[in-house]
Amino acid sequence: MTVSYAAVDGLHVELDDRGVLRLRLDRPQRRNALDDTMVAGLVDAVDAAGHDEHVRVIVVEGAGDHFCGGFDILARNAPADAPRPRAGSIQRRLPSQSHRLVPLLVSVQTPVVCRVQGWCAGIGLHLALAADFAIVADDARLWEPFTERGFTPDSGGTWLLPRRIGEVRARELLLLGRVLEGREALEWGLAHRSVPVGDLDAAVEEVVAHLAAGPTVALGLTKWLLHAGRTAGIDDHLRDEAFALELSSRSDDFREGIAAFAEKRPPRFSGR
Repeated sequence: MTVSYAAVDGLHVELDDRGVLRLRLDRPQRRNALDDTMVAGLVDAVDAAGHDEHVRVIVVEGAGDHFCGGFDILARNAPADAPRPRAGSIQRRLPSQSHRLVPLLVSVQTPVVCRVQGWCAGIGLHLALAADFAIVADDARLWEPFTERGFTPDSGGTWLLPRRIGEVRARELLLLGRVLEGREALEWGLAHRSVPVGDLDAAVEEVVAHLAAGPTVALGLTKWLLHAGRTAGIDDHLRDEAFALELSSRSDDFREGIAAFAEKRPPRFSGR
């Protein structure tokens, strides 16, 4: 089955011949702040990639000087003469928007890499946290702006941060609004690599190339095990490991890996 990917206003989508799906936030004049259309486009692309056998890596990046300044709340709240939404509109809207996007990034059995430069705030930070690899510029600025704006976090910030960096540091970001630079984000375990901004493309490409040439089935199942293991007991998790091992050992890449080991050569994984 051929899967098609469509760009939408503010989101560029491209799949290359290596199986790398690039999702580029493309509103540089607004620091790539997300709107409803962009979130829907991201949801559709990530969901489709999860069952597209051609996709081996997803890259999320931002055009221009910034990764993502958060959600464009000014645009949503700008019309002074617009009718006030009914009570509960946020609670009804979020499950099909950002509260669908973040779990998709966390659970999709395709490695996700985020390229982060400039401002990375709010939902933008949560996209980086939900990714498997966040490669950040040394001078990137990572920020949770919610309490400074007078409202509470959304899009998984209060779930992702404590699991990634611990509760003490999560409180410093979420309650005190501390801005982290890319170097600090690496030290805190929030990012996977921090490099000078001029080296960002090369650092991202190194990780992407490694994943795109890897054993896609085994990588996807390993990501699933890491996610499922957050809430599973040891007995349930060992059953999941046995299940994943059964599936991965039936893949073409497993046979290639064994042959390469026996022949003392690097494996040439096909992603199948």
